[in-house]
Amino acid sequence: MIPDYAQPFFYQVPWRSASVHTGEHLGIQRGPGDEFSKHVSLVDYPDARRLDLRQTLRDPYEQVQVRVFKQEASSPLYAVCDLSSSMQFQGQVRKVDTVKAVAASIACSAHDNSDLFGMVCYDHTVIPHLSLSPGHHAHQSFATIPQLDDFRSIRRDGSGIVEAAGLLGQQKGLVFWISDFHLPLSLIEHGLNLMANHQIIPIILWDPLEYQRLPRFGFGNLQDPETGEQKTIFFRQAIRAQFVDMFEQRKQALDQLFARFDIRPLYVDGRFDSALLSDYFEQLIH
Repeated sequence: MIPDYAQPFFYQVPWRSASVHTGEHLGIQRGPGDEFSKHVSLVDYPDARRLDLRQTLRDPYEQVQVRVFKQEASSPLYAVCDLSSSMQFQGQVRKVDTVKAVAASIACSAHDNSDLFGMVCYDHTVIPHLSLSPGHHAHQSFATIPQLDDFRSIRRDGSGIVEAAGLLGQQKGLVFWISDFHLPLSLIEHGLNLMANHQIIPIILWDPLEYQRLPRFGFGNLQDPETGEQKTIFFRQAIRAQFVDMFEQRKQALDQLFARFDIRPLYVDGRFDSALLSDYFEQLIH
């Protein structure tokens, strides 16, 4: 059963799928479909239902000609989910809860469009019981995704993206990389290179409570979620401004890195709404 928080969104695959499975996207395989491909002889494609009498009469070699069409095909969609320690942050919502909502929406959308859905979750390493290879039934996705609720990661970084990237299939697909991207830029770049065969959509989860809604004046405790180290900071306007500036500089660095790969990221501040992804794909088209 599809959960209420799984909101479908519009998306479009901008390439011809090589899949032999029927779907909703333009494909390269011959088969039932509405897109005309070419004429061939009945000997080469023995399907009398596709007979083209007019083209047969025109053929100088007097061979019976049939129409060949390209079938619409499916494409895999992957949710690559960062569950490292920083993703345990609780702001307006817990980041892992947002990951769950995004992954469920991807699974729901894939199901609605007859596409395949796969999910790879990782922190320092891949998390096998929270990972799904594409090709299973939709109900398996919606049985696995809610298990993210119970997952906790303490003092675990996100270096498992290297292993996770290796688990994606060879067939080109849409890869939704869901993370706060509090990772070294070199590691992010390495992950992008490993997944270069696919179209990558980075979904960056930042919460206003991380850097905008800090104490205005007085002592506050901050914990590095990757190391567990705690620091006591005396907040004042200048310190708050430094946090905002630090995140702005980080955003610029991420945008520049993704631009080198011709990728436009999607920033999600707080709660997720599937309309954000619909808007994202509509802007890609136009």
